[in-house]
Amino acid sequence: MYAGFSAQAVLLIVCATGLMGTACHIAGCKNDSPPALAEQKLCVLHFTLALETSCGEMRRETALGNAPQERQREIMRFITEHGERLARVATSGLHLTDDLKARILSTFLTLMNLRENLDRSSMRTSFGRSGHPR
Repeated sequence: MYAGFSAQAVLLIVCATGLMGTACHIAGCKNDSPPALAEQKLCVLHFTLALETSCGEMRRETALGNAPQERQREIMRFITEHGERLARVATSGLHLTDDLKARILSTFLTLMNLRENLDRSSMRTSFGRSGHPR
């Protein structure tokens, strides 16, 4: 038996420390990856930065309305999957700083703006410049 500790208390401590065990794979980052981001091996900050970058690239890609239908579906899946993952991070009970909370909200807004941009792009593609469906 442990001196002054019950086996149940020691088990709880071991389980609690296992929650944030995956280190962020970005060189020089000392933050851990939360369980919702364990697959990406990114901390919350680097996940949101990568997501913002990807959204910017996709927004530029769809801005001209030239993205094929399959690519638009891929982007929709991207928005859904990453939005859900970000929601799990935000509501998981992690102690987040106010700056990280603001970054998460900003990233949600970026995802929403990408979705709106995609919708506008598909409307341009559907109706063309003449206002008649193609």
